[in-house]
Amino acid sequence: MKLKYFSHSAFQITTASGKVILIDPFLDGNPTSPAKSNDVRADYIILTHGHGDHIGDAFKIAKRCGSLFICLNELANYVAAKGFNAHNMHIGGSHMFEFGRVKLTIAHHGSMTPDNYYAGEPSGVILTIEGKSIYHTGDTGLFYDMKLIGEMTPLDYMLLPIGDNFTMGITDAAKAVELANPKTAIPMHYNTFSVIEVDPMEFKKKVEAIGKKCIVMKFGEEIEL
Repeated sequence: MKLKYFSHSAFQITTASGKVILIDPFLDGNPTSPAKSNDVRADYIILTHGHGDHIGDAFKIAKRCGSLFICLNELANYVAAKGFNAHNMHIGGSHMFEFGRVKLTIAHHGSMTPDNYYAGEPSGVILTIEGKSIYHTGDTGLFYDMKLIGEMTPLDYMLLPIGDNFTMGITDAAKAVELANPKTAIPMHYNTFSVIEVDPMEFKKKVEAIGKKCIVMKFGEEIEL
């Protein structure tokens, strides 16, 4: 299984069987993404919430690829109303797909679509694929239940925002790693815009200071999980 980071909160997971899952594919309007929507394909698209920098180019990609959306109930209804296939879920619920299990978690943020539709609550997502668990927190502030999330599902990878202003900053994100206790932390949602410019190496130092592993992925980099 491979994990690719496009920048911002956009990731691609490619399973050993060749299934491709995109999470929050904000590419064309993203000044830091080395890939554009025409460069990627997706069997599944997971959206953590309805903001434009997370829905991104999902509709363009799904129209070309026939992707299935996986997201919170209200956001899934919005997607379906636009003519796309969607699997409705809600926070705390999980479902087994052909590639693995998806579970939605809480996230402290907002969720309004670019055309001003309420998209339900924001969410994080835990994917359990090929024996590995990946927690993409979505856009969120720090919350203590991250400890419970890590206790209920031992985490191999935690993808979490560090850019501050709209989400956790570096100090809070390092505390989130301490609470959730993943084997490896990977920072996201930083340096896309001037207001969220931070040094990810500062986050790496804080994470390593509490005895955890941190991988700072380059924009466009793909790693083997």
